[in-house]
Amino acid sequence: MAIYAISDLHLAISTPDKSMELFGKEWENYQSRIKENWEKTVNDTDTVIVAGDISWALDLEEAYDDFAYLNSLPGTKIILKGNHDLYFSTISKMEAFLQKNNFNTIKILHNNSFFIEDTNICGTRLWANTEDEKADDKKIFKRELLRLKLSLDSIEPANKDKNTIVAVHFPPFRDEVTKILREYNVKTVVYGHLHGQGHYMIKEGVINDIDYKMVSGDHTRFTVIKLNG
Repeated sequence: MAIYAISDLHLAISTPDKSMELFGKEWENYQSRIKENWEKTVNDTDTVIVAGDISWALDLEEAYDDFAYLNSLPGTKIILKGNHDLYFSTISKMEAFLQKNNFNTIKILHNNSFFIEDTNICGTRLWANTEDEKADDKKIFKRELLRLKLSLDSIEPANKDKNTIVAVHFPPFRDEVTKILREYNVKTVVYGHLHGQGHYMIKEGVINDIDYKMVSGDHTRFTVIKLNG
């Protein structure tokens, strides 16, 4: 019963014109590679954190085929919103969509947490860090910091001293984020978002007692990364 992570699946089953294969050889047959590698690694008793940018769909109706694909893969999937998950409007609409279509292997990480395999799983999307950050960006970032704290605060009192994994979509290397991570004694953080030339910004390994793992699909060669055991 393992915990794995991956992000940036960028599924385009119902929107083939948006396939990431346009972005180079590293993305060739990526959707079939995800499925093949996933089925080789993950069992039905395992959990996979999917840290955002799941589907290119613009609304939930269009997202159906991508979520049917994800639901069919082994294991429980804990998903969070990325910057390209434009179908994700509200948590209530997302949960109704999953329930209506019997996508019962998918759970949503949004202002909440999960306790699995003696481990707390928390997280939020975060937001981009730009040199010319605008007022709207600052507002979104502050809201994301609040969501991160809400997620960490939702951990049951009896589990506060257990291992905690935080999943975010954007890179978490801003002082305001690391301050919260250290305050809550988080030891493992997974993130995604970076592709292609953006890989030069990747930071991984233990930094100030926190183990960071970058899990974007094109970085992991579309293989889930094991986080426990």
